[in-house]
Amino acid sequence: MPRPIRLAIVLALTPLAALADAALIVIDRTQLPFELGPGHPANTPARTGNQPNAAANSAGNTANSPAAWENRPSNPANEARLIFTADGEVRGYYAPSAAGVLNLFDISGRRIAYRPARGTQSLFSVQGAWCGTVDQTPEGLVMAVTPQCAALFGN
Repeated sequence: MPRPIRLAIVLALTPLAALADAALIVIDRTQLPFELGPGHPANTPARTGNQPNAAANSAGNTANSPAAWENRPSNPANEARLIFTADGEVRGYYAPSAAGVLNLFDISGRRIAYRPARGTQSLFSVQGAWCGTVDQTPEGLVMAVTPQCAALFGN
């Protein structure tokens, strides 16, 4: 299924008031197409490259650390990478690592989730649970996450 069609399906499943730099929408993972869900071999948490202990994804990797300048909430670059809810509430920000991992942080700078550098568009919690999916649109990123993952961002 072509990427724009997959994204359209995801967006059709959830109301989206406004598309911000990174819209955070809550989805029912059972409503996702197979190729976007955790049952697809590329998206499973059991895949070696998706696991939190994989070198590029690891919390021990300094490129993923909240203490790294690139990942701090005080870094001006992260002000342009805010994660918003459908009602416009800021829940966090995202920061790409040099290795290609996409790290998601809450507003206080706590690492919540990541997208591995290769092989999947899926997001995983720092504990390794499948968290959702992410896609790039002309307006910015769209992060479609499970209710459990959305709750990790707090209020």
